[in-house]
Amino acid sequence: MVKTNIRSAGASDPGRVRKNNEDAFYADAERGFFFVVDGIGGQNAGEKAAAIAVDRIKTRLERQTGAIEQRIREAIAMANNEIFRQSQTNPEWEGMACVLTVVALENGSLVYGHVGDSRLYQIRRGTIQKLTHDHSPVGEREDSGELSEAEAMRHPRRNEVFRDVGSEEHAPDDRDFIELRRLPFDPDSALLLCSDGLSDLVPSAEIQRLVSADAGRPEAAAQALIAAANAAGGKDNVTVLIVEGESFATPRATDPPAAAAAPSHWPRYIAALAAGAALAAGAAWFTRDLWNPKPPPVVLAPRVLSVGQNADFGTIMEAVSAARGGDTVDVQTGDYREEIHLKSGVVLRSHAPGTAVIRAAPAGRGPAVTADGVTNARFSGFRILGDAATPLREAVLLTNSSAELDNLVIEGAGTAIEIRGGSPTVSASRITDWLERGIAISGGATPVLSHNILASPRGTAIATDATSKPVLIDNTLPAVTPPHARKGGHTE
Repeated sequence: MVKTNIRSAGASDPGRVRKNNEDAFYADAERGFFFVVDGIGGQNAGEKAAAIAVDRIKTRLERQTGAIEQRIREAIAMANNEIFRQSQTNPEWEGMACVLTVVALENGSLVYGHVGDSRLYQIRRGTIQKLTHDHSPVGEREDSGELSEAEAMRHPRRNEVFRDVGSEEHAPDDRDFIELRRLPFDPDSALLLCSDGLSDLVPSAEIQRLVSADAGRPEAAAQALIAAANAAGGKDNVTVLIVEGESFATPRATDPPAAAAAPSHWPRYIAALAAGAALAAGAAWFTRDLWNPKPPPVVLAPRVLSVGQNADFGTIMEAVSAARGGDTVDVQTGDYREEIHLKSGVVLRSHAPGTAVIRAAPAGRGPAVTADGVTNARFSGFRILGDAATPLREAVLLTNSSAELDNLVIEGAGTAIEIRGGSPTVSASRITDWLERGIAISGGATPVLSHNILASPRGTAIATDATSKPVLIDNTLPAVTPPHARKGGHTE
């Protein structure tokens, strides 16, 4: 872990309705560790769950053994299992759990582990981007564009989540538990970790404005965000943690004047009151239940939908169509000649890795698997095969999506994986015998390619345009034959 030259500050507040605060946060700028935890449970159980999570995660991350990705997985699993254990031994803590977001900064990258509906935003050059995905029915619909941000914020089921830390035992590498990604961390950007007490009440554009107005003063920005959430009703605990890159407060010649910080001589309470007034005027629908607290979180049980002979569904797409966010489509051994469309929030996996085979649909030539605007989906364990009888132009086509692809075998496609925009992850996969390109990246995409094996005597292993920024981690690529060895080993 390399020291990070950053500024950070956090704040937590019970809000205007709740008496106790079940949120917690932790920041270690020296080591580059930051996390926000939102406790779930009656009485003091939520506070207890949050305290356990902070302690266990901090302890594991500080023990510098193993890659940071695995340390984050192990840290969250340790917290999960200790919360579950204590909930079983004390009746007052029964049912306690939490949701959380953990960030580690390392060598110009950020690695996050995430469970639930707390959030991680990146703010840069007058824009804000949500990096994490809400593991909730309403959050999945918002991420897919089915609901607007305003509709999601006022939805009556926004308290439901289908992933949490502590309600059942988990191993670090359990499928469908921890959302884990590595992304670039640019020094002119800032990160905001927050509980849903902020994101349920303050629109993202206002969050971006308040953080940018106090660029270089994260303590003031944190207090302004807390004030804005309370001015909008304060119906839940609210916690924020701001992490600024070393150049975030440095204005650039191309920055518009509106992006400059607010005058430093303004009293902070005036700015907070102004923000609250604007929010109240723009969100009048909150006034009808201003003093009613947000309902306690409800954890939905995920389902497993089986595909195959004598299973629930005969085709993969029948099961995908029936699946909702948080569900897993489990595909039994067999050949499947159909075009697969990934779905936000749904895991699609081969029951035994490598035994479910996807080929081109009878009337098509590919792609065999597509994702368009898909978020928080996973595609795992399949073989995708192209041959003379079933040729494939592309095996997988991802467009503006952030799906996770892992443990795949892809053989004999024109292009094995085409990535057009978005920030997907491709890991632990074997890609061979492509005709033109192994992985093609374009459209400003920022994928993470980790621990893949790419091998073919033809074409290009990884092709990327000038607008895209892939992150490459320990991939095995074809050896490049030097020019003097290409003609029977004779030196020219």
